[in-house]
Amino acid sequence: MSTLVDFPCSLPTTPISSETDASTIALDFSKHLPRLEEHHFVQDAVWRDIFALTGTLRTFYSASSISEAWQETTKRAKAGSFVLDQNSARIVHLPQGSSWVETRFVFATNATPQTTCSGFMNLIPGSDGKWRIWVLRSILENLKSEGDVDVLEPVVKANGLPNGQQEPTHFDCVIIGGGQAGLSTAGRMKTLGISYVVMDKHQNVGDNWKTRYSSARLHTSREYAHLPFERTFPPCFQQFLSKDDMAEGYQSWVSKFDINIWLDTTPASGTWDSSKESWTLSIRRHGKEQSITCSYIIVAGGAGGQVPKMPNYPNRIAFTGTVLHSAEYTDASKWKGKHGVVIGTANTAHDVAVDMVEAGLSSVTMIQQSKTCLSPLLDTPWSLLLIKQNTDVLPVEYYMKISNLSYNATNPTTTADRSSQTQPVAILDLISQVALHEQARQEPERFDALERAGFKLDRWGSIQHCLFARGGGHYIDVGGSEMVANGLIKIKSDSLPSQYTTKGLEFDDGTHLKADIIVFATGFEGNMRYLVHEIFGDEVAESMGDYWGLNSEGELKGAFRPCGNPAMWYHGGTIGQARYYSRFLALQVKARLLGTPLPLY
Repeated sequence: MSTLVDFPCSLPTTPISSETDASTIALDFSKHLPRLEEHHFVQDAVWRDIFALTGTLRTFYSASSISEAWQETTKRAKAGSFVLDQNSARIVHLPQGSSWVETRFVFATNATPQTTCSGFMNLIPGSDGKWRIWVLRSILENLKSEGDVDVLEPVVKANGLPNGQQEPTHFDCVIIGGGQAGLSTAGRMKTLGISYVVMDKHQNVGDNWKTRYSSARLHTSREYAHLPFERTFPPCFQQFLSKDDMAEGYQSWVSKFDINIWLDTTPASGTWDSSKESWTLSIRRHGKEQSITCSYIIVAGGAGGQVPKMPNYPNRIAFTGTVLHSAEYTDASKWKGKHGVVIGTANTAHDVAVDMVEAGLSSVTMIQQSKTCLSPLLDTPWSLLLIKQNTDVLPVEYYMKISNLSYNATNPTTTADRSSQTQPVAILDLISQVALHEQARQEPERFDALERAGFKLDRWGSIQHCLFARGGGHYIDVGGSEMVANGLIKIKSDSLPSQYTTKGLEFDDGTHLKADIIVFATGFEGNMRYLVHEIFGDEVAESMGDYWGLNSEGELKGAFRPCGNPAMWYHGGTIGQARYYSRFLALQVKARLLGTPLPLY
């Protein structure tokens, strides 16, 4: 069973010979797609629909539930023209023995709105020799009457507005936030002819990266980092992009595709007029107040959040050193010879600790156990830092071995996203655990060394649980773990800080830790509901609900799909999610602008 939630699914156990003719099996089965019945599925089958037939993100479990929903939605949507891509049929083998035949198909819907769609089906043999669906996916590709949301040509940008042309004050859509999520959405809007503007608080495109601490870089591969429509970061960029690389790529992309972005701009307040179906936004742009209106709003504040979370230990006034959150941290060069303490052990904490070692601090210690207060506004899983929570450590070469199968220099990013970003989360969790745990078993000493150093880890943990349920709490090891194992970075994991002292921290067990600098790498408030509350007030925030964490179907709460307000969406997540799911936001907005919203099921 998945460790995320108690989802009723499992990996197949019947082996499939490499000699099996996957194309013939897929072709023979494809004739059933127009009317799938219960006997066409294994009992614990899973179907995930990505806006194609349900108008939203839904995951269904069990043969009976899936067949009922499939028949109802395909009939309602007038789905037809199912065509198998025979060249896509292949046999997938996992290290522990699971295997299946995977193939892709396309189809169309002829109800309102008319759409083109695609899908994947994973087939496994039963004891009776018949092949059945284990996992089914259906994906909205495009609205038939509109352009391709995955294609945008570069433009030659004119210098400023032509004489006599006024800058618009009404837009079809306003996008709040100019990071990966906001920019990706803007590009998708442009492909469909939607008038939009991106509002970003920073002075320059890419400053959401540029202004981070000096050693900040991606812990994921360059090929995973692109914005839509192109390979934003060609091979001349390093494999693990630095913050400056990211900023450079963003700036180039915005210029190349002439993205409409208002910098140094923040929304102060917003109101919804249901009679006019219009938002009015009061904004501050370059220090001046102005008002604009729009039909739809995308809140693209990012899954990482903007408001730092920081425990408030007693006796702060007594401490004579420096205390700051990682949001304020730049580098450790001015603290050579000092004693550094980092609260936290996930990606950012490791980055800061490594930077301190390389800057020549006398000692560097990471404190693994930490806690913070419940947010007074939001009673959600995002509002807590778990006490005594182990950290999942994922060696970067493990990640690269899997990621490179999809995200590489020869496979188009759109193809990689369609395959990787549409898996049911519970299935993705099971597959990734098998693949990663197999690699971990081959070098136990790597993890034993960390545990001997006092680092509490879960070598059999779930990276998907960290990403989708916890919203973090993991470390992709790009070198920090070796410093921990070798004692260059010390670990304090046996007791929690209880208060500041003049020269450091005191812990619950009575021990003391000397510190001149304490950096809290304790994350940010990641629930974008707080941002909606700040700008639009209680009523709108209440209607939108929470952002992130998994619902009972295994779909992300609030993200990418209709929430409680008919004219507002949340958008963010990992780089891949921000890029891929931006296409569905644009398609939803366009369908509504045409007066033919995607019907919900």
